[in-house]
Amino acid sequence: MQIIQTVTVKQVLTENSKSKLLSNYEWKKQQLQKECDQFKFEMKKWEKAKKAQSNLKTYFDKEIQSRNEKIKLLDFQIEQLHMLPLGSELKEKEVQALVTIEKGDRWDSIENGKTIIIKDGIIDEIR
Repeated sequence: MQIIQTVTVKQVLTENSKSKLLSNYEWKKQQLQKECDQFKFEMKKWEKAKKAQSNLKTYFDKEIQSRNEKIKLLDFQIEQLHMLPLGSELKEKEVQALVTIEKGDRWDSIENGKTIIIKDGIIDEIR
């Protein structure tokens, strides 16, 4: 019989992966900042056109605040990444896998799940 099981994928922090993560975080921050600037521009455009409605202003403020929160979270993640030593394992994602089970298998070993360790984009270990 086959069952579907969740497998954790972890990434080993190396100089290469650390620099990729940092550049990815910085890129996301820039995108969010551009979105904030665009919302501010649209809000001013609506205000100048005398079409400003209180619900529109509330919507723009809410969207800008949401993106600012995401920027703060990214700043925190960047700060934490700088503190992590090389060789640390970071949980990247979870994937689904088919696992074959048979009569007589130990349920404890199946239930605990598996972990895939990736180092610089290459599968290094399967636990």
